[in-house]
Amino acid sequence: MRIMVTGGAGFIGSAVCRHLVSKGEDVVLNLDALTYAGNLQSLKPIENHPNHIFLKADIRDEETVFAAMQAHDIDAVMHLAAESHVDRSIDGPDIFLDTNVIGTGRMLSAARRHWDTLSAERREAFRFHHVSTDEVYGDLPFDRGIFTEETPYQPSSPYSASKAASDHLVRAWHHTYGLPVVLSNCSNNYGPFHFPEKLIPLVTLNALDGRDLPVYGKGENIRDWLYVEDHARALETVVKSGVPGETYNIGGRSERTNIDVVRAICAILDTERPLGGDTSYAEQIRFVTDRPGHDRRYAIDPTKIERDLGWTAEETFETGLAKTIRWYLDNDWWWAPIRETDAGERRGKVESHAG
Repeated sequence: MRIMVTGGAGFIGSAVCRHLVSKGEDVVLNLDALTYAGNLQSLKPIENHPNHIFLKADIRDEETVFAAMQAHDIDAVMHLAAESHVDRSIDGPDIFLDTNVIGTGRMLSAARRHWDTLSAERREAFRFHHVSTDEVYGDLPFDRGIFTEETPYQPSSPYSASKAASDHLVRAWHHTYGLPVVLSNCSNNYGPFHFPEKLIPLVTLNALDGRDLPVYGKGENIRDWLYVEDHARALETVVKSGVPGETYNIGGRSERTNIDVVRAICAILDTERPLGGDTSYAEQIRFVTDRPGHDRRYAIDPTKIERDLGWTAEETFETGLAKTIRWYLDNDWWWAPIRETDAGERRGKVESHAG
């Protein structure tokens, strides 16, 4: 296949590109604007592969996107480009609306124009795969079920609201214009090349630096964790085998409280990089004021993709976390330059605008 991946220099997008290139796809056209979370170093393992093509471009530039689809005769689009950090969305929601909503609308318009130029057989096989998040479903009480594809949307943050809006746009292009789309909503990803502001790399690197390990509230919020390479396999499965118009929830069946995740990281580091004596990295844990509107729990039911498409996660949280921390210990060439300019200070504090 000839696949366009938007956001392919980001965390999940780069994992998808590395996976597709390793599988020998005819063309992996990687389109990324290289904003703060885009990092070409994450593509170093595939930078010299002839089937990987990088194009610096903005998803809001419809003409450039359309021209790239035409020039490379694209069979499928995997749309991952998005602003994705909840705390940053609290600080500055406008860019989330512009990129995630307007950008997705322009991607859909470009894809529809390209799709219209294809033969009947290729139009039938074409896919626009929109990659979204479990956060569109909102806050899940501790004692109430798990998210399914039928769970109503109830986003809580500017980030999740912008992703919910983009999901609705994708479905509208399918129902109105017949564009063959598939959607997926995933749980929290983790693994190699994860931007250091996110929980697992932030805690790991702060611990190594002797800095505080910040935990929101009492650390009781629960997330369902998915190893990024398992997610990349799932996304390939959806774009190749998913039924047009359908949504597939992708999760790792690995619910953990935030404090349990932080303590698990500390326990691994105590073994891998001991401080000496009876000292534990857990002594650096500090509880901080909770995030505004912090959802209590997310939990994905991946039964549909397991049953209908045959995908299952290969990593448990324990095996995936151990691999992730070992990667950070061995690859300071990747994260050290980022930490020099972005040390992982807290964002997302709501300031009063009262006069």
